[in-house]
Amino acid sequence: MNYISTRGTAPELAFDDVVLAGLARDGGLYLPKSWPVLSAETIRAFKTKSFADIAVEVILPFVGDTISRADLKRMADAAYAGFGDPTVAPLVELAPGRYILELFHGPTLAFKDVAMQLLARLMDHVLEKRGARATIVGATSGDTGGAAIEAFRASKRVDVVILFPDGRVSDVQRRMMTTPTEKNVHAVAVKGTFDDCQALVKAMFNDHAFRDRVQLSGVNSINWARIVAQVTYYFAAASRLGAPDKAVSFSVPTGNFGDIFAGYVARRMGLPIKQLIVASNENDILPRTVTTGVYEMKGVVATSSPSMDIQISSNFERYLFEAAGRDPGVIRGLMKDLADRKRFELGALWPIVKADFAAAAASESDVATCIRETKAKYGYVLDPHTACGVVAADRVGTSGDMVVLATAHPAKFPDAIEAITGARPGLPARLADLMTDAERFDVVANDLATVEQFVERVAQASIKAAG
Repeated sequence: MNYISTRGTAPELAFDDVVLAGLARDGGLYLPKSWPVLSAETIRAFKTKSFADIAVEVILPFVGDTISRADLKRMADAAYAGFGDPTVAPLVELAPGRYILELFHGPTLAFKDVAMQLLARLMDHVLEKRGARATIVGATSGDTGGAAIEAFRASKRVDVVILFPDGRVSDVQRRMMTTPTEKNVHAVAVKGTFDDCQALVKAMFNDHAFRDRVQLSGVNSINWARIVAQVTYYFAAASRLGAPDKAVSFSVPTGNFGDIFAGYVARRMGLPIKQLIVASNENDILPRTVTTGVYEMKGVVATSSPSMDIQISSNFERYLFEAAGRDPGVIRGLMKDLADRKRFELGALWPIVKADFAAAAASESDVATCIRETKAKYGYVLDPHTACGVVAADRVGTSGDMVVLATAHPAKFPDAIEAITGARPGLPARLADLMTDAERFDVVANDLATVEQFVERVAQASIKAAG
């Protein structure tokens, strides 16, 4: 299985190279040359398999001969052994036909752990085989950073630098990045927005001389391995509800489009999905795109669901590549319009987008009402991102089973939840010291040269220490 770039000019890579590459050298994102399809019998058998075993079956067709089944199984078992629920991603039935898929039982209480814990092991495996090291640089709107630092803090072959928007993540999210003491992890507050952080990361990947000097790699959902690991929980949830013999709908809190694109991949692999609902907060660029056929950037509004306070949904490019019949010329044109004009028009792609996705946005008032009513009616506390998913599911409406992806634990946003419900959610006991541990992070300007200098110092220090 080889991988191609959405921009069409980067060389094809094998899976192990894609794991380390992250962003393609032409600025595009990697996708497999073809979509493997799982048989109905394979999907039906998932109902009785462990999450790790499902992950192996879902991911194996994408790795080709770069990783053996035995090694992938070993890594999957290790990745999910420390999750707080034995099923890894339990389904909670709130009402007949309405389910919450809890993806927050990993070490940093967010769905990012599901993919990141496996990605860290995949990357270490590849680096060890090559006798190499890598410098990871990532951008986070809140959850990716903590998940990456937690996953890689024990690595002896990877340095991690995570950029986050200064003052725009919750205290819990920040402390999950700033309290680890390992020397190979670095949290960096950037004076700007998440989109600024993401732009800095992309610029570093497109600076090929710098990229080669520091052996740059990425863990944002620009990394294909992140996406394919997230495909697993769509199959796990749907099989428990009767797939492939009936279709299931999913409502997905959506920022960078990676999580819902994983659902699209599951559908391409043969999972019968009735509806994929893009759920957004007041930063509603994706619902506006689905409704109007125009992707147009506006200013970012700070909300109680900061991981979706985004205007550039990077993984939307992967989907548009598929919708355009894998024509890289179309993608290059759309991305040029976005860079030059802060907007692009879907044109002939618009009917395809509307057929593949429904979409709805939730206001801050909608989120607060949903959290209060869900707690009163079911005794269940949603985090603000998941509440956006519930609001969108209600607004779109559908028959049959509806699964809302719960992307974070409410305790990651204690101030917001306390303001809405009057009760402050507590962290799990294993995180009891998080709010009192000393913090360690740097603050930098929103400037590419400054950030590159910081990353290069980190990389050179590690090279020197390794001898």
